[in-house]
Amino acid sequence: MNRNKLTKRFLLLSAALTMALGQSAFAGETVALNLDDAMLRAFQTNPTVSIAQYELDSARASYNAARQSRGISITASHTTQRGGADDDQYTNRLKGVDATGNLIYDRVNAGKGIANKYSNGLTASLPIFTGGKLSGSIKQAKANYQYNEVGVQRTYNEMRSTVTDGYFNMLQADNIQKLSAESVTRLEDHLKNVQAQYDVGVVAKVDVLRSQVELANAKQTLIQAENSYQVAEANMNKIVGLPMDTNLKLDNLLVYNAYDKNMDDCLAYAAEHRPELMQAKYGVDAAKGALMVARSGHMPQVAASASQAWSDSNWPGDENGNWGVGVSVSMNVFDTGVTLSKIHGAEADLKKAEETYRNTVDSVNLDVRSNYLGLREAEKRISTTKLAVEQADEDYRIAQLRYMSGVGTNTDVLDAQVALTQAKTNYTKALYDYNTSKTALETSIGVPMSNPATAVKVQAAKTAEAAKATEEAAK
Repeated sequence: MNRNKLTKRFLLLSAALTMALGQSAFAGETVALNLDDAMLRAFQTNPTVSIAQYELDSARASYNAARQSRGISITASHTTQRGGADDDQYTNRLKGVDATGNLIYDRVNAGKGIANKYSNGLTASLPIFTGGKLSGSIKQAKANYQYNEVGVQRTYNEMRSTVTDGYFNMLQADNIQKLSAESVTRLEDHLKNVQAQYDVGVVAKVDVLRSQVELANAKQTLIQAENSYQVAEANMNKIVGLPMDTNLKLDNLLVYNAYDKNMDDCLAYAAEHRPELMQAKYGVDAAKGALMVARSGHMPQVAASASQAWSDSNWPGDENGNWGVGVSVSMNVFDTGVTLSKIHGAEADLKKAEETYRNTVDSVNLDVRSNYLGLREAEKRISTTKLAVEQADEDYRIAQLRYMSGVGTNTDVLDAQVALTQAKTNYTKALYDYNTSKTALETSIGVPMSNPATAVKVQAAKTAEAAKATEEAAK
């Protein structure tokens, strides 16, 4: 198969995947899903990722606007006006000279002077000195942009945690459901044996009744487990953007993979990579910028300007031009304490941001320690519960044999069955806790998560370029 055919096949597969991701395609159907597929679907459909990106775009635009405010701004204006006096206007017109040499005037009605007036203007201004107002605004906008930039990474990390936890939760619910079903099956088989022995008069009626009660209790537990599984499945469908009634078939299993980092490694990594810490730092920077803006209220504002204006009674009013250039200086002399209050407020906000950063450091350290200890605790439980399953299974087998031989009691069998189910449940829960604690630990130390949807788009673009190059070469 040549390269061109491979490229076309990849494009067809990509198109099929895109169609497969549509919600309506899977309503009420069964979808096989592994963890990687779930992650890709969540990043493509979950609105949380899009919201974080839009917030970053908004912050980037604000940052660009703050930087561009240092430049020249040009304003164009046009005014069309028609007007005149409310009453008639009179003027004196020279009529002549009388016999004594005095000037003689006539009073002439000039009307109300109604006329049109058109004026145009261009004004350019450039800030020269703002007392830190512009610098503070730029610093604040930049910190906000960096905050949201890290926020995108934080969203990616949290989405990984959400998907993984939802996936493992469904696996856990499925395992518990299967264990409950196994318990029901064992008790049904045991009840058949007890009933058979009762029919021949070997055991008492109480054994039958006790076995029936235990079976009924196990069925109740199975019903609850099935409901928990359905809830976990619906939650997983929501996370990956599928219809709620989609039946999911998960490919992965809860397994144990050793984690090799120690506590100090995790704390050191978190100090450098945890998004919340970086966001807290940028929060301090933004507060410092806001304080600069507030303090600029006590500083002079200097700006240069140039203007050109035209006015005429005939449209468009481009005659009688005049121009001017100059420098303007303004300074707040007295505002009844408004500026001072803004400064005090900005200083308080800065202190708040600094305390928030300090609190975030402590919270991150506690989060890392808690998740690390939870991971190690679950790791220890895996080995102990695995051994307990083997022992409980053997104990149940022996209890059955003893009861069938008439040596043991029905209570021994039922207790052994309960112990076996509990041991298997504990083992499954230990695996679940270990995997979720591992994901929580990776999130708490800030292990970066990339957007798998972006990787797919990049690969598709590269494949399309390669296909285009191949076609051009073939020509």
